Amino acid sequence: MKKLPRTSPIRYIAAIIRSIRRPGLRAGREREIMKIANVPYCVTDWSAVPATEHKGETGTAHWQTVEAGNLRLRFVTYSPGYLADHWCSRGHVVLVLEGELVNERKDGSNSVLTAGMSYQVEDDEANPHRSRTETGATLFIVD
Repeated sequence: MKKLPRTSPIRYIAAIIRSIRRPGLRAGREREIMKIANVPYCVTDWSAVPATEHKGETGTAHWQTVEAGNLRLRFVTYSPGYLADHWCSRGHVVLVLEGELVNERKDGSNSVLTAGMSYQVEDDEANPHRSRTETGATLFIVD
């Protein structure tokens, strides 16, 4: 599996979040800022966070989850052959750390992401998405 270069996932996600702009915003204008609330400074030792198992339509996902204020942070590992058992309309920032992920959208479009790639999506009831992988994948997700 292709691995992400030795960059802190948190710094990578923070850079993505800083780059997200409101549609239609012109250069030089103040941008809308993501509001992170009730999250005091803390350090997470992910090796100490227990994993929970989530069965997919096929395969299995293991989530290590930390909830803080209005954020949910997750390290997620999908087994080879994983297909989510539901369509998701929740917004996320998803960074692929290892493997290959296919993000399917209900409208029939999809994106293939490999280590070092991410996708960002707003809450979207009209066009939900779901994940699948043939090879397995490890992700860092903020929602």
